[in-house]
Amino acid sequence: MQFSSKTAIAVHILLYIEEYQNEEKITSEVLADTTGVNAVNIRKILASLKKVNLITVKPGIGGTFLLEKPEDITLRTIFEAVEEKEESLFRMHDQPNTNCPVGFSINGVLENRLISLKENMLKDMEGMTLLDMYKDMKKLLKEKE
Repeated sequence: MQFSSKTAIAVHILLYIEEYQNEEKITSEVLADTTGVNAVNIRKILASLKKVNLITVKPGIGGTFLLEKPEDITLRTIFEAVEEKEESLFRMHDQPNTNCPVGFSINGVLENRLISLKENMLKDMEGMTLLDMYKDMKKLLKEKE
């Protein structure tokens, strides 16, 4: 299983906003610099985060700010805001040989198990907040000193 990097980039963006929103004007160009991601892609992620009311972008003066407290922003909310809305997190192979007993039954064998894995993963993500990740970031920076 492999997801896109959108969730990691979104977390990076939100951590940056939490750290610097009161110190500097945060633009897509600033976020592109810190993430190493093209500003066009940053703006797409910002739009997704804005759509679920996690951030606001001030018109006129500009700048990006959190709308929610870090302890109220879960990893699940971030994930669901930026990742594609798919029924399944796993892709089945499209053309198993249905003349083979394994090929005939493989999708049915895996379907409920994979749905359960997705539900458990999303439930685990509910217990992880931006504040938790912010604290981890601060701890790592302190250890670096």
